[in-house]
Amino acid sequence: MKKKIYYHDTDHSGAVYHANYLKYLEEARSEFLEERGFGVKRLLDDGIGFAVRRQEMEYKFPAFYNDTLEIKIWIKEFTPYRIVFAYILHNQEGRLIGKAETDLVSVGRDLKLAELPEELKASLAKERAIRAS
Repeated sequence: MKKKIYYHDTDHSGAVYHANYLKYLEEARSEFLEERGFGVKRLLDDGIGFAVRRQEMEYKFPAFYNDTLEIKIWIKEFTPYRIVFAYILHNQEGRLIGKAETDLVSVGRDLKLAELPEELKASLAKERAIRAS
C-alpha cells in the first residue's frame, strides 16, 4: 500500500506524528483484507470484528511531509481466533522507516472471542503458503 504524507499527518518538526503510523497500519490491514474479498464492512455485517491485542512499532527513521510511504504487509501467524499482521515501511527513496506487528483477536457483536470464518481462515492459510514458497 502506498500512503502519501500530508501536512496534517505531521507535528511541529515536519515529521509524521508517531501515533499516526497506527492509522496507516490499520489502513494497510483494511486494504489487505479488502483485496482478498474480506472487507471490514462485510465482516462486521457477518458479526465479526477485530480487537487489537498487542501493537508493536519500531521506528527507524522519520517520515516527513510530502513523502510517500510503501507499506508492505503480510500474515505472520494466525489461529482460529487471532491474526498477527507484520509490516515494513519504506519511504519513496527506499529508506527504512519502521517495522510493526499487530496482534488482533476476532470478536463477535457481543465483543466476546469469536472464531474466524472458515472462508477467511482458508484464505489466510493460502496467503501464508504463498509467502513461504
